[in-house]
This record gives sequence, structure tokens and C-alpha cells, in this order.
Amino acid sequence: MKFLRSYKSSLILLISILLGGCIGLIMGEKASMLAPFGNLFLNLIFTILIPVVFFSISSAIANMENSRKLGSILGATVIVFGITAIISGILGVISFKMFNPTIGLEPSMFNNLMNTSDVKVTESIGILDKIVSSITVKDFSELLFRSNLLALIIFSMVIGFATMLSKEQGESFRKFLNSGSIVTMKAINIIMYYAPIGLGAYFANIVGQLGSQILSGYVKVFLLYLGVSIIYFVVFFSLYAYIAGRKKGVKLFWKNATEPSVTALATCSSAACIPVNIKAAKNMGVSDMLANIVMPIGVNIHKDGSVIGGIFKIMFLFAIFGREMNSISSLITILVSGLLIGAVVGAIPGGGAIGEMLILSIFGFPQEALAIMLVIATIIDAPATLLNSTGNTVCTMVISRFTEKVSN
Repeated sequence: MKFLRSYKSSLILLISILLGGCIGLIMGEKASMLAPFGNLFLNLIFTILIPVVFFSISSAIANMENSRKLGSILGATVIVFGITAIISGILGVISFKMFNPTIGLEPSMFNNLMNTSDVKVTESIGILDKIVSSITVKDFSELLFRSNLLALIIFSMVIGFATMLSKEQGESFRKFLNSGSIVTMKAINIIMYYAPIGLGAYFANIVGQLGSQILSGYVKVFLLYLGVSIIYFVVFFSLYAYIAGRKKGVKLFWKNATEPSVTALATCSSAACIPVNIKAAKNMGVSDMLANIVMPIGVNIHKDGSVIGGIFKIMFLFAIFGREMNSISSLITILVSGLLIGAVVGAIPGGGAIGEMLILSIFGFPQEALAIMLVIATIIDAPATLLNSTGNTVCTMVISRFTEKVSN
């Protein structure tokens, strides 16, 4: 029963997507009559996007405490989490290139279906000009366009830091940001009640136009992600444990890793795993203070599974829309974007949805591609949570190794 409660929303979405796929196969091209129901869902999501991004980021930063007493611990935490994110990102890029799950999909069919004539074409400009145009806009009103989402994120961070530094004088504005964050996230929850119908209708249209090839693409993505997750979980977590405490560290990790792993898979929530992760970390030789500090932070910023998932989404879209991703510059751009979306945006409340829409903004994909990413996010949710959550325990061991000078 606990399993069903934890996965209720995901199961409903999966069932609706499967039903939509069956309807699409049966109706064929006639399934296009269901497209307006899918577009309604996408329009609702895009409408609430701007206020969600602004309030969620600004309020999260505004509520931070300006304290330096934990500087060494926080510094080591950021470094360790950053390194593991980069490793997972590189693994994601390499695995997708080696076992491309989109082989067999015809890009031209997606181009016709998505009307990619509306896709933004990036002009050939200097790298510095491109960076400036990506993170800033010329006028405040331009922040309200989702094509400038990265600039909105930067602006929201500035407002959040300004509110935090204002302390008591900015208290009223901080409360406003907190209230705005709560209200906009509630609005997202309301919209998501329509998600099963919207995604089901959208998927029926997609399958009706493309046939079964899109279904095979999703299956291949899931199997590839599952395989990469198993390798990362077994091999790289063992390596991290070895760095933390040599052979004894490896034994301690695997002796105490079962409960955090099962809890992550059963609840599909990193936050729900905090108590059991703290307990496991202490059994792995981490001090009470460090476990209590790092574990809640890890829930927000340790997102190895999300990094891999973000890269898979980007590369999947690159492949089906016929974008070039064989050059070193393209792969580096994909890797950096995956790190940004998985590790940085993932720390923001509602960051999953924001990250997916940031992909559309950065790479200029059509808005219909959001539904494709939502399907991928749903099917990889469980293994991604496993890597995100259980990885907190072994990373805390590594942080302990370098901050407490204790051999595990």
C-alpha cells in the first residue's frame, strides 16, 4: 500500500500515457483530433512558468542564513557533490553516444509533427556575446518571455540575495516571496490534476502520427538509463566508498546501503529518505553533526541521477530533431547544460519542471517537446531517485574523510 501511495501520481501518468498510446495506434492519424486537449495542458504549464521560476528561486535564496561557521563543511560538500555530478554527467553523455536509443527514429517525422519552423535559430555570434545574451536582457519586460528563462533565473537569484542581505528591513518582501512561491506551486498542483488527460491526449496524437517507433524509443531510453544506473550504483558508489575509507569503507557502505536504497525506490522521494539516510551514514562512521548537516543539503543539491536524466533528455531531443551532437563543442554544451539542469536547477522547489523548460529555452526546441521530456522523466523517476538519494550517504562518507580526518 505504501508503494502504491508513493507512486500513485506516476502510475496514473504512466497508465494514461499507455492508454493514449493504444488509442493512437488504433486511431492512427485521426488521433490528431485529440491534439487540442494536449495543447491545453502545455499552454497551462507555460502560462504559470514565469511566476513559478521567479518566486521559487527568489524565496529559496531569501530564506538562506548568512552564516560562515559551517564554511569548511559546506565547501567540501559542494566540491564532492560537484565532482560526482560531473562524473555522472560524463557517464551519461558517453553511454548515450555508445548506445543511442533513438536509432531507428526518423527525425523528419518529428520535424513535420512539431512544426519546427517556429524553432529559434541561433545566430552566428561570438561566444561572449552569446553568454551575455543568454543571462541578461535589455529590458525588464523581456524577462517575461520563456525564451529568456536563464536570464530570469539570474534575475531571481539577485532578488533573492538582495532580500537575504536586507535582513529585517526586507522581511515583508521575503514573506511576499514565500507566499508567492506557495501559491504558484499550488497552481502547478492544480494544473497537474489535468496532466493524465493532457499527456494521454498528446501521446495519442504523437503515436497516431508516428506509429510505434516513438514507443520503442522510450523503451530503449528506459533500458539504457536503468543499465547506466546499475553501473553507477555498483561501480562508482563502491569507488567513492573506497576513497572514503579504503576496503573498510566499501564494506561499511554496502553493509548499510540496503535500507536507504529500498526506501528510495519505495518512496521515490529524496526528502522522505532523510531519516533513514542519516541513520545509515552514522552506521557508516560519519559523525552525528556531519550527517545531520549534509544529508538535508544533499536532498537539494546532490542530483547525480537527475544529471544523467537531464543529459538523456537533451540528447534524445537532439537526435529526434536532427540536431548535430557529434562535435566536441556540442557534447560539452550538452554536458554543461545537463549539470546546470540536474544539479543546480534541481535544488530549486519545482526545479524538475523548470529544468525541462530551461532545455527548451537554451536549445530552442518547440514547446511540444516538453511532453516528450515529461514522459522520460516519469519512466526514469525511480532509478533517478535511487542515485540521488542513496548517493548522499556515500558522498557524506567522502566529506567526512576530508573534513573530520576520521578513518572509516
